[in-house]
Amino acid sequence: MAEYMSLVLEGNAVPFNLDKTLSCGQVFRWEKLGAWWCGVLNNKAVRIRQDGNQLHFFGVTEGEIIRYFDLDLDLKGILTGFPDDPILQQAVLEAYGLRIVRQPAWECTASYIVATFANIPGIQTRIKLLCERFGEEIREGRYTFPSPEILAASPLCDIRSCRVGYRDKYLCGTATVLSADSTWEEKIATLPYREARAELIRLPGVGKKVADCILLFAFHHLEAVPVDVWIDRIMRTHYLDEGKRYSYDSIADSARKIFGPNAGYAQEYLFAAREMIQEIRKK
Repeated sequence: MAEYMSLVLEGNAVPFNLDKTLSCGQVFRWEKLGAWWCGVLNNKAVRIRQDGNQLHFFGVTEGEIIRYFDLDLDLKGILTGFPDDPILQQAVLEAYGLRIVRQPAWECTASYIVATFANIPGIQTRIKLLCERFGEEIREGRYTFPSPEILAASPLCDIRSCRVGYRDKYLCGTATVLSADSTWEEKIATLPYREARAELIRLPGVGKKVADCILLFAFHHLEAVPVDVWIDRIMRTHYLDEGKRYSYDSIADSARKIFGPNAGYAQEYLFAAREMIQEIRKK
């Protein structure tokens, strides 16, 4: 049995809300079973739960937990640095303690390629099937995420059988490109936001929104603002002139102008509180 460990949340690790973090739609391979969240981290089966200011977990080290959940980040400083905006402040209260995790770059890239035009349960199903078919079982019901080399060498029909539909060729195409360049992650990590996004958009199946998701959730470019249908609606209803036409980039640029250098965090809180915000009329 994996070693049991406990971590006291203090200093920059406060605030932290495990439930808000893992249920907000940024990651797709965690499952809540009773009080425990179960998933795979660094190819290890993990169980973790939160009791007040303590995290209890099996399967990984304290350092891996701190890095994955970015517990060294001064989240309180980011949240208090947001503009005094009533909509965003209500979203912060609704999802207080949500942290953007540091996802493995390849897993994040592949996940968001197959995530286009799908709801969260559908995305979870696709990724689960990909892992079961192409990953390695590390514990009953828990699988590693398939490497780009494995997917690049797999027939499209096998990939499509995981309910990814037309995204099979994009996933296989990007896997082929990245499996031929072992330094791609390091290269992206060294680039400023705009250049990194331009490089990612070269990959098959990676458009502006997918690139922004990768940069925010894997590379921690906190200025990246993925604009999905919910963020588009929130921005148009509460922050922009609703009757005007806006491009993807103009909405994202407006968010950066309004919310500042950590606009990606503002976006994630607005997304997490989207149902509450939908009930608020624009004043």
